[in-house]
Amino acid sequence: MPGEPILLVDDEANIVELAKRDLEREGFRTIAAGDGQGAIDRAAKDTPALMVLDWMLPGLDGYEVCRRVRAAPEVPIVMLTARDDDIDKIVGLELGADDCLTKPFNPRRLVARVKAILRRSARATKPAVQPIHLGEVTIDPARREATIAGKAASLRTKEFDLLLALAEHQGLVLTRERLLELVWGYDFWGQTRTIDVHVAHLRKTLAGSPASIETITGVGYKLVAN
Repeated sequence: MPGEPILLVDDEANIVELAKRDLEREGFRTIAAGDGQGAIDRAAKDTPALMVLDWMLPGLDGYEVCRRVRAAPEVPIVMLTARDDDIDKIVGLELGADDCLTKPFNPRRLVARVKAILRRSARATKPAVQPIHLGEVTIDPARREATIAGKAASLRTKEFDLLLALAEHQGLVLTRERLLELVWGYDFWGQTRTIDVHVAHLRKTLAGSPASIETITGVGYKLVAN
Protein backbone atom coordinates (compact mmCIF):
# COMPACT_ATOMS: atom_id res chain seq x y z
CA MET A 1 0.00 0.00 0.00
CA PRO A 2 2.62 2.65 0.90
CA GLY A 3 3.97 4.24 -2.25
CA GLU A 4 0.66 3.93 -4.07
CA PRO A 5 -0.77 7.14 -5.57
CA ILE A 6 -3.83 8.71 -3.92
CA LEU A 7 -5.79 11.30 -5.91
CA LEU A 8 -7.11 14.17 -3.75
CA VAL A 9 -9.96 16.09 -5.36
CA ASP A 10 -11.09 19.26 -3.59
CA ASP A 11 -11.21 22.95 -4.47
CA GLU A 12 -10.24 23.89 -0.90
CA ALA A 13 -6.45 24.00 -0.78
CA ASN A 14 -6.36 23.63 3.02
CA ILE A 15 -8.30 20.36 2.82
CA VAL A 16 -5.92 19.01 0.19
CA GLU A 17 -2.87 20.01 2.23
CA LEU A 18 -4.32 18.49 5.40
CA ALA A 19 -4.97 15.15 3.72
CA LYS A 20 -1.70 15.24 1.79
CA ARG A 21 0.39 15.75 4.92
CA ASP A 22 -0.94 12.70 6.76
CA LEU A 23 -1.12 10.42 3.72
CA GLU A 24 2.46 11.18 2.71
CA ARG A 25 3.57 10.71 6.31
CA GLU A 26 2.28 7.14 5.96
CA GLY A 27 4.26 6.64 2.75
CA PHE A 28 1.59 7.26 0.13
CA ARG A 29 2.19 9.42 -2.93
CA THR A 30 -0.44 12.09 -3.54
CA ILE A 31 -1.68 13.89 -6.61
CA ALA A 32 -4.34 16.57 -6.61
CA ALA A 33 -7.08 18.14 -8.69
CA GLY A 34 -9.21 21.17 -7.85
CA ASP A 35 -12.22 20.56 -10.09
CA GLY A 36 -14.27 17.76 -11.61
CA GLN A 37 -12.76 17.68 -15.07
CA GLY A 38 -9.28 17.82 -13.59
CA ALA A 39 -10.14 14.82 -11.44
CA ILE A 40 -11.25 12.79 -14.44
CA ASP A 41 -8.13 13.78 -16.40
CA ARG A 42 -5.77 12.91 -13.54
CA ALA A 43 -7.55 9.60 -12.89
CA ALA A 44 -7.08 8.61 -16.53
CA LYS A 45 -3.44 9.77 -16.63
CA ASP A 46 -2.11 8.65 -13.25
CA THR A 47 -4.25 5.56 -12.49
CA PRO A 48 -4.56 6.25 -8.74
CA ALA A 49 -4.98 3.43 -6.26
CA LEU A 50 -7.79 5.42 -4.60
CA MET A 51 -9.59 8.76 -4.99
CA VAL A 52 -10.63 11.08 -2.16
CA LEU A 53 -13.46 13.06 -3.76
CA ASP A 54 -15.36 16.11 -2.56
CA TRP A 55 -18.97 16.33 -3.74
CA MET A 56 -19.06 20.13 -4.10
CA LEU A 57 -16.69 20.98 -6.94
CA PRO A 58 -16.59 23.72 -9.58
CA GLY A 59 -17.63 22.55 -13.04
CA LEU A 60 -18.47 18.87 -12.89
CA ASP A 61 -19.60 18.02 -9.37
CA GLY A 62 -18.52 15.00 -7.37
CA TYR A 63 -21.61 13.03 -8.34
CA GLU A 64 -20.79 13.30 -12.04
CA VAL A 65 -17.10 12.55 -11.44
CA CYS A 66 -18.04 9.43 -9.47
CA ARG A 67 -20.44 8.28 -12.21
CA ARG A 68 -17.83 8.71 -14.94
CA VAL A 69 -15.01 7.11 -12.99
CA ARG A 70 -17.27 4.16 -12.18
CA ALA A 71 -17.79 3.59 -15.94
CA ALA A 72 -14.03 2.93 -16.27
CA PRO A 73 -11.79 0.37 -14.50
CA GLU A 74 -12.47 0.33 -10.78
CA VAL A 75 -10.96 3.03 -8.60
CA PRO A 76 -12.04 3.00 -4.93
CA ILE A 77 -13.58 6.31 -3.84
CA VAL A 78 -13.81 7.97 -0.43
CA MET A 79 -16.35 10.77 -0.69
CA LEU A 80 -16.23 14.00 1.29
CA THR A 81 -19.41 15.86 2.15
CA ALA A 82 -20.07 19.03 4.12
CA ARG A 83 -23.56 17.87 5.11
CA ASP A 84 -23.90 15.84 8.28
CA ASP A 85 -26.95 13.89 7.16
CA ASP A 86 -27.63 10.73 5.19
CA ILE A 87 -28.65 12.27 1.85
CA ASP A 88 -25.21 12.77 0.28
CA LYS A 89 -23.92 9.56 1.82
CA ILE A 90 -26.75 7.40 0.46
CA VAL A 91 -26.54 8.95 -3.00
CA GLY A 92 -22.77 8.54 -3.01
CA LEU A 93 -22.99 4.87 -2.04
CA GLU A 94 -25.63 4.32 -4.71
CA LEU A 95 -23.21 5.77 -7.27
CA GLY A 96 -20.53 3.37 -6.11
CA ALA A 97 -18.47 5.26 -3.52
CA ASP A 98 -16.77 2.92 -1.06
CA ASP A 99 -16.85 5.12 2.05
CA CYS A 100 -17.74 8.61 3.19
CA LEU A 101 -16.44 11.28 5.56
CA THR A 102 -18.14 14.43 6.79
CA LYS A 103 -16.16 17.69 6.80
CA PRO A 104 -14.37 18.71 8.92
CA PHE A 105 -12.68 15.35 9.37
CA ASN A 106 -9.80 13.95 11.34
CA PRO A 107 -6.97 13.34 8.81
CA ARG A 108 -5.85 10.27 10.75
CA ARG A 109 -9.30 8.79 10.29
CA LEU A 110 -9.02 9.45 6.54
CA VAL A 111 -5.69 7.62 6.45
CA ALA A 112 -7.21 4.69 8.37
CA ARG A 113 -10.07 4.44 5.91
CA VAL A 114 -7.78 4.66 2.90
CA LYS A 115 -5.67 1.81 4.30
CA ALA A 116 -8.75 -0.29 5.07
CA ILE A 117 -10.18 0.09 1.57
CA LEU A 118 -6.85 -0.71 -0.07
CA ARG A 119 -6.48 -3.83 2.10
CA ARG A 120 -9.92 -5.02 1.05
CA SER A 121 -9.14 -4.29 -2.61
CA ALA A 122 -5.95 -6.35 -2.32
CA ARG A 123 -7.85 -9.26 -0.79
CA ALA A 124 -10.50 -9.05 -3.49
CA THR A 125 -7.91 -9.62 -6.23
CA LYS A 126 -6.78 -12.97 -4.81
CA PRO A 127 -8.09 -16.14 -6.47
CA ALA A 128 -11.02 -17.55 -4.55
CA VAL A 129 -13.04 -20.73 -4.28
CA GLN A 130 -15.16 -22.45 -6.90
CA PRO A 131 -18.22 -20.66 -8.35
CA ILE A 132 -21.41 -20.80 -6.34
CA HIS A 133 -24.50 -21.98 -8.25
CA LEU A 134 -28.00 -20.97 -7.13
CA GLY A 135 -30.18 -22.35 -9.88
CA GLU A 136 -29.69 -20.06 -12.87
CA VAL A 137 -27.58 -17.69 -10.77
CA THR A 138 -23.81 -18.26 -10.78
CA ILE A 139 -21.38 -16.28 -8.62
CA ASP A 140 -17.72 -16.67 -9.57
CA PRO A 141 -15.43 -15.25 -6.83
CA ALA A 142 -12.23 -15.73 -8.84
CA ARG A 143 -13.53 -13.80 -11.85
CA ARG A 144 -15.65 -11.52 -9.66
CA GLU A 145 -18.56 -12.09 -12.00
CA ALA A 146 -22.20 -12.99 -11.48
CA THR A 147 -24.46 -14.33 -14.20
CA ILE A 148 -28.19 -14.91 -14.32
CA ALA A 149 -29.39 -17.43 -16.91
CA GLY A 150 -26.03 -17.08 -18.62
CA LYS A 151 -26.17 -13.28 -18.85
CA ALA A 152 -23.71 -11.10 -16.95
CA ALA A 153 -25.24 -9.15 -14.06
CA SER A 154 -24.16 -5.53 -13.78
CA LEU A 155 -22.93 -5.16 -10.20
CA ARG A 156 -20.78 -2.55 -8.52
CA THR A 157 -17.86 -3.74 -6.41
CA LYS A 158 -19.64 -3.70 -3.06
CA GLU A 159 -22.84 -5.15 -4.55
CA PHE A 160 -20.87 -8.15 -5.77
CA ASP A 161 -19.11 -8.50 -2.42
CA LEU A 162 -22.44 -8.35 -0.59
CA LEU A 163 -24.03 -10.93 -2.90
CA LEU A 164 -21.04 -13.23 -2.41
CA ALA A 165 -21.19 -12.87 1.37
CA LEU A 166 -24.88 -13.74 1.38
CA ALA A 167 -24.33 -16.67 -1.01
CA GLU A 168 -21.52 -18.07 1.11
CA HIS A 169 -23.98 -18.10 4.02
CA GLN A 170 -27.00 -19.19 1.98
CA GLY A 171 -30.07 -19.74 4.12
CA LEU A 172 -28.47 -18.18 7.20
CA VAL A 173 -29.60 -14.87 8.65
CA LEU A 174 -26.84 -12.26 8.71
CA THR A 175 -27.26 -9.09 10.74
CA ARG A 176 -26.50 -5.75 9.14
CA GLU A 177 -23.54 -5.37 11.47
CA ARG A 178 -22.15 -8.76 10.41
CA LEU A 179 -22.57 -7.84 6.74
CA LEU A 180 -20.71 -4.58 7.34
CA GLU A 181 -17.86 -6.61 8.85
CA LEU A 182 -17.80 -9.13 6.00
CA VAL A 183 -18.08 -6.66 3.12
CA TRP A 184 -16.75 -3.32 4.36
CA GLY A 185 -14.44 -4.55 7.11
CA TYR A 186 -14.20 -4.14 10.88
CA ASP A 187 -12.64 -0.72 10.43
CA PHE A 188 -15.50 0.73 8.36
CA TRP A 189 -17.16 3.65 10.18
CA GLY A 190 -20.38 3.29 8.24
CA GLN A 191 -24.04 2.99 9.06
CA THR A 192 -26.25 -0.05 8.63
CA ARG A 193 -28.31 2.02 6.18
CA THR A 194 -25.46 1.28 3.74
CA ILE A 195 -26.54 -2.37 3.69
CA ASP A 196 -30.17 -1.50 2.94
CA VAL A 197 -29.16 0.62 -0.08
CA HIS A 198 -27.05 -2.17 -1.57
CA VAL A 199 -29.65 -4.87 -0.84
CA ALA A 200 -32.26 -2.79 -2.72
CA HIS A 201 -29.99 -2.77 -5.79
CA LEU A 202 -29.31 -6.50 -5.53
CA ARG A 203 -33.02 -7.28 -5.32
CA LYS A 204 -33.62 -5.44 -8.59
CA THR A 205 -30.79 -7.40 -10.21
CA LEU A 206 -32.06 -10.75 -8.91
CA ALA A 207 -35.73 -10.08 -9.74
CA GLY A 208 -37.19 -13.02 -11.63
CA SER A 209 -34.28 -15.35 -10.78
CA PRO A 210 -34.37 -18.35 -8.42
CA ALA A 211 -32.38 -16.40 -5.82
CA SER A 212 -33.86 -13.74 -3.57
CA ILE A 213 -32.89 -11.78 -0.47
CA GLU A 214 -35.33 -12.00 2.41
CA THR A 215 -35.62 -9.43 5.18
CA ILE A 216 -35.79 -10.88 8.67
CA THR A 217 -37.45 -8.07 10.59
CA GLY A 218 -35.36 -6.72 13.41
CA VAL A 219 -32.43 -9.01 12.57
CA GLY A 220 -31.03 -8.73 9.05
CA TYR A 221 -31.05 -10.53 5.70
CA LYS A 222 -30.65 -13.99 4.23
CA LEU A 223 -30.26 -15.30 0.69
CA VAL A 224 -32.57 -18.12 -0.40
CA ALA A 225 -32.77 -20.03 -3.67
CA ASN A 226 -35.76 -21.94 -5.00
